[in-house]
Amino acid sequence: MFYLLKRNIQMKILLNNNDLNEALNNVSKLGFVPTMGSLHEGHISLIKKAKKECKKTIVSIFVNPTQFNNKNDYKKYPRNYKNDLLILKKLKVNFVFFPKKDDVYYYKRKFPIKINPNDQVLCAKFRKGHFEGVLDVMDRLTNLIKPSKIFMGKKDYQQLLLVKNFIEKKYKTKVIGCKTIRDKNKLALSSRNYLLNAKDLIIAGKIAKKIFVLKKSIKDKKNINKFLLKEKNKLQKTFNIDVQYLELRDKKKLLISKKISKSKIFISYYLNGVRLIDNF
Repeated sequence: MFYLLKRNIQMKILLNNNDLNEALNNVSKLGFVPTMGSLHEGHISLIKKAKKECKKTIVSIFVNPTQFNNKNDYKKYPRNYKNDLLILKKLKVNFVFFPKKDDVYYYKRKFPIKINPNDQVLCAKFRKGHFEGVLDVMDRLTNLIKPSKIFMGKKDYQQLLLVKNFIEKKYKTKVIGCKTIRDKNKLALSSRNYLLNAKDLIIAGKIAKKIFVLKKSIKDKKNINKFLLKEKNKLQKTFNIDVQYLELRDKKKLLISKKISKSKIFISYYLNGVRLIDNF
């Protein structure tokens, strides 16, 4: 597969760290889009922004095992590498980094990455070790690739904030947050959506539309968090889903907020065993 795709195209497929070092030698103003594959329009928007703002663009495809707190979730995570490479070829990406686990985790940390107790909210509360794994792999990939800018979506808003804070303190790299891309039913695009059937996708779209309506009406509520707790219970009963959280938090530090200004509604729920997250 890689051999066929390497022929007669400008895109370079880098299969290990030696390939990476050789290809990126003397490359400046490099834009980096980290992915776990199963690419969709959300990823494509990140790549287009990277191509617009940087001289050259690299996309990584690596399903990172350390950020999965559930082994079964890791096994089930959608993988479609052939289609991913065809998409990247059409986009005329300069480099695709397709590392193996040993290329990324080629050294052992002296001290493990730890999330600040104040940040143990939302997904960090329910997915123990998840963000430690995300920060670990982003640290390693940034160190290997040395990009000028990293482009990440705002759908994973908590992840974006944590990565931005961690990476920009340690490297000269800037982390750029990009808008969430949605389908015609307002559902945020995600690789996990590939695990849903047609009926589930319709339900997820209805849930997204419901939250957009909630956001418009929430400013008139005296006790927003009490209101959201009731709406959480309604969502569970109406759509037969398991809602982990439905909360209003400020955009900067993700503290519980009492007003809609400079805040977002965050939701996480399980729909037929598939965990979806979003923010509005």
